[in-house]
Amino acid sequence: MSDDIRLSVTTVNAPDALALAIFYAELTGGVTKGSEHWATVSGPNGFIAFQQVDDFCPPVWPGADVPMQMHLDFFVDDLEATGARAVAAGATRLDFQPNSDHCLVYADPAGHPFCLSTWDGPHLDDEPDE
Repeated sequence: MSDDIRLSVTTVNAPDALALAIFYAELTGGVTKGSEHWATVSGPNGFIAFQQVDDFCPPVWPGADVPMQMHLDFFVDDLEATGARAVAAGATRLDFQPNSDHCLVYADPAGHPFCLSTWDGPHLDDEPDE
């Protein structure tokens, strides 16, 4: 027995967990398992879980009425090609694009913003320890 704590999974609220998992599986080439109440998608570079919430309210981007509480970032090589793939899977390209030279913001079918980005800039892991 150990007192180690390890990162496990990010869980995203959804009106239908399986429907949202299917969207992200199509987007990333992952595999979906579960039901409308709890579902997962696993792929070559990660694992995301989804839980059904009865009173789900999609966030507003940008805005404060229902603020974004989290978003997913995906590293891509081609913004236009992957953006077209995301839209074909059911995403919506959002109007407000603060960094459109390297990052495009979309909403998944449940309304969660996510980013497709070509920027592979500095990461916190690259920063020197203080």
